[in-house]
Amino acid sequence: MRNPDRIESDMAGFSLLLAEKNPDAAIGLFRKAINAGDRVDSALKDMAVIMKQQDRAEEAIEAIRSFRHLCSRQAQESLDNVLIDLYKKCGRLDKQIELLKQKLWMICHGEVFNRKPTKTARSHGKKFQVTVKQETSRILGNLGWAYMQQGNFMAAEVVYCKAQMIDPDANKACNLSLCLIKLERTMEARPILLDVLQGEFPGSDDPKARSRAEELLQGLEPSEASSLQSSGLAQKVEDAFIEELDHLMNQWVPLRSKRLPIFEEISPFRDQLAC
Repeated sequence: MRNPDRIESDMAGFSLLLAEKNPDAAIGLFRKAINAGDRVDSALKDMAVIMKQQDRAEEAIEAIRSFRHLCSRQAQESLDNVLIDLYKKCGRLDKQIELLKQKLWMICHGEVFNRKPTKTARSHGKKFQVTVKQETSRILGNLGWAYMQQGNFMAAEVVYCKAQMIDPDANKACNLSLCLIKLERTMEARPILLDVLQGEFPGSDDPKARSRAEELLQGLEPSEASSLQSSGLAQKVEDAFIEELDHLMNQWVPLRSKRLPIFEEISPFRDQLAC
């Protein structure tokens, strides 16, 4: 077993190297710690984050895949979150979507937060509590964004609708509106954007959200009439898409599986969560 004083010294060295803007040396020390079995959970995660910052995302992905078996079970969820960001940076949308679906599957089965209702998260050095409800909406928002990047606006619309039902905010409202606009259903997008401007969603006071809502709303004027003609076709396509989602989810989730309370609230839409 390594001397605790040596471990603390190594970790202090990591911090010093980061402070001195020497990421390559820091990555080398993180690798050394991983190979020695010293605080592998934090070393692997921190190394991957630094690699991402250095535009070495592909290398970071390979590192996580190679060494995550050395990490504790509690660290796996955090590593998945890092992987999702790395896949996003690399443009590997299929992998990102696959992992997001996996996380939703885990939520459906109550296998997140070590089966606790909340977890402690950290952002910009501050700790805060995240609920399963908030985490579900966040994952759905990321999944919707990935579908949008693929140009699959029907899938993105379904996902954003569910995310807004669980934990609405202005940013996801704007993304949902954009999906509807892309599907030529501008009559449905308009009231959502107006709600953002009227402060109906959390985050509506964010200048960026308001500016985006105003921009999208202004762009509705020329094409609004055409949405009435195309909405019927769009609905038919969406119905067919939802049927495919139903079939997929029925394969994933047993009929009598245990679910967290949040999924009881949205049970009519359960089958669409893993789209």
